[in-house]
Amino acid sequence: MLELKGLSATIEDKEILHDINLTIGQGETHVLFGPNGSGKTTLLMAIMGFPRYQITRGSIIFKGKDITSTPLDERARLGIGMSFQRPPVVRGVKTQDMVSASLGDRGDEATITTLAERANMTDLLDRDINYGFSGGEIKRSELMQLQAQRPELTLLDEPESGVDLVNIALIGELINELLEKGCHIRERRCMGLIITHTGHILNYVNARTGYVMVNGRISCGGDPHEILATIKEKGYEECVRCILRGVEWLR
Repeated sequence: MLELKGLSATIEDKEILHDINLTIGQGETHVLFGPNGSGKTTLLMAIMGFPRYQITRGSIIFKGKDITSTPLDERARLGIGMSFQRPPVVRGVKTQDMVSASLGDRGDEATITTLAERANMTDLLDRDINYGFSGGEIKRSELMQLQAQRPELTLLDEPESGVDLVNIALIGELINELLEKGCHIRERRCMGLIITHTGHILNYVNARTGYVMVNGRISCGGDPHEILATIKEKGYEECVRCILRGVEWLR
């Protein structure tokens, strides 16, 4: 469903991503760990197609189609959606209007009400998008919009960031609904890639595979809980040492 082949990307002529290879199958959820500034958000932005993030080498294949040069809006129509770590405030646009736009032809007042009730957002539908929202309200709003969009690939940038313990359980439920965790993996239409710095989201959302990104490179992959346990015990410095040992071995 999603395949990154030797992907490298720059921001303002500075290369941030280096030779990224990653494959996510239909129905799978993968998680990407990494210290701050390691390139995790840049990877999601590059997959989503934001113009500031220039692909210099490699390719992005989605549902068998090369979308490396495809504009952002077309990627969204193909079925890619994203939740930002720090979404912008959009003055003059009501949250309800954004949900309605995401629903498209499927939208009606009853559907919007149902989505808002699930996300505990009923009282905020008439507010400008993210204006004066708390951290938890912003995350719930983002997930409500994604549920309206129903993307086949969901990119989640630190969904637990800025969220208190009351909201995190609901956010976990919304993500599980979005990724169709209630269905057998063979029956799921959706797949996900979740960025996390703390790993706290794994207490609520199960992931199939984990990776560690350091300095714009994926250093390892495996069971996400085992990776998280190693990070908690030894820190990301151990991941850096793994990269250095790998480089030395290649020589």
